[in-house]
Amino acid sequence: MPLIPIGVDIRLRRRPVGNWLLIGVNVAVFVATQMMRDGLLARALEPLHAAVPALHQYLTYQFRHGDVAHLLGNMIFLWIFGNAVCDRLGSVNYVLFYLAGGCAAGVVYAAFNDTLLVGASGSIAAVTTAFLVLFPRVHITLILWFFVVTTLELPAMLVIVGKIILWDNIAAPLLDRGAFSNVAYSAHLGGYAFGFAIGMLLLALRALPRQPFDLLALWQRWGRQRAALEELPTLGPARARPMGPEPIVVQPVEPPPRGPAAELLAHILDRLTEHDLTEAARLYLRLAELDPQAVLPRDPQVSVANHLARTQHYAAAAQAYERYLAAYPLARDAAEVRLWAGMLYRRYLNEPGRAAVHLRAALEGLIIESQRRLALEELQAAEAWRIASGGSPDQA
Repeated sequence: MPLIPIGVDIRLRRRPVGNWLLIGVNVAVFVATQMMRDGLLARALEPLHAAVPALHQYLTYQFRHGDVAHLLGNMIFLWIFGNAVCDRLGSVNYVLFYLAGGCAAGVVYAAFNDTLLVGASGSIAAVTTAFLVLFPRVHITLILWFFVVTTLELPAMLVIVGKIILWDNIAAPLLDRGAFSNVAYSAHLGGYAFGFAIGMLLLALRALPRQPFDLLALWQRWGRQRAALEELPTLGPARARPMGPEPIVVQPVEPPPRGPAAELLAHILDRLTEHDLTEAARLYLRLAELDPQAVLPRDPQVSVANHLARTQHYAAAAQAYERYLAAYPLARDAAEVRLWAGMLYRRYLNEPGRAAVHLRAALEGLIIESQRRLALEELQAAEAWRIASGGSPDQA
C-alpha cells in the first residue's frame, strides 16, 4: 500500500530558487554521468568510499544517483519539503544546510558501513526533519495505491515521524532483516537527526524568525501548560487521626454563596465533562443573557461556540467566538476562530462589514494555504456585497 507525498499546504512568500537549483544540478549531473560514464565529471564526482573516505567525497556523493528511480524518488521529496524550508531559510542558507546535512549523513554512514554510498537521500532527510520542525501542524497530501488510486491529507507529524522515519527506516528494515537491500538507512537516520537538531537550534537561538506554530513554540507551550497543572494543589493520602485529648468542636465556616453566573458556569463545565454539548450550549445562552461579559475557559468556549454554529444558532455562535477572541487574543487558534466568525457574519448574519474585519485579521495569522484561500474568498465576497449594498471600498 504505497503512500507517496505529492504536496503540502503552505503558501510560499518568495521563490525557492535555492531548491530549484539543487534539483536542477542533481538532474543535470545524473544525465551527464549516464551519457559519459567514464568522463571527467563521473570521475570527479566520486561516491563516498565509507571504508576509506576522502574529505571531498562527503560532498560529491550527494549528487550521484544509481538509476532513474533513485533520482526521481529523491527529487519528489526534495521538491515537496525543500521549497518551504528554502523559503524560511533563504536560498544561500538553505543550500549550505542541504550540503551540511548530506555531510552529516555521510559521516554516520561511514561510521557503521564500509561500502560505497551515492545519492541525495541523507541531505533530503535533513530537509525533511527541518520541515517538521518549522511546520509541524501543516498537512501533507499523499497519493495512495490500494485497489484504487486516491489522495488523502495527513498531519506532517504523523507522515514524517510515523511513516517516513519510524516505519520506512526503522520498523520495516527490522521486519525484513533477512532480505538484501541497498538502501542506506543509517545515512537517512543521520540526516534526520541533523535536520531536527539544527532546525531546533536555529529556532532556539532565534536565528530564524519564530512562528506561533513551529515545533519549539508548541513544545514550550506544552511545557508551560504542564508546569501550570503541576502547581495545582492535590489531595494527599488520607492520614489516621493521632491519639490525644478530646478535640475542640468548632462550627465549620460556610463558603460564601456563589452568584447565579458562577453556578451556571460550573454547570456548563460539568455538562461538557459529560460530553453533553446540547445542554452545555443551552446553559451558555442563559449565562450570556445573565452576564454579557462571561466567558468559559479556552477549549470549552470554542466547543460551545462550534456547537451553536452547527445547530444554526449563528448569532450566538458569532458572539461566542468574539468573546473568546476578546478574552484570549493571543490564543494559538485565534486566526482560525476569526475565520469562523467572519464566515458566520457574511453567510448567515448579513453583516459584511463585520465579516470583513474578522477575515482581514484572520489572513494575517493563518498559515495553512487552504484556510488562507477560504478567508480570501470570503473577504472578497464580503467586500463585493458591502459595495453593492451602498458601502464604499477601502482605500490603500
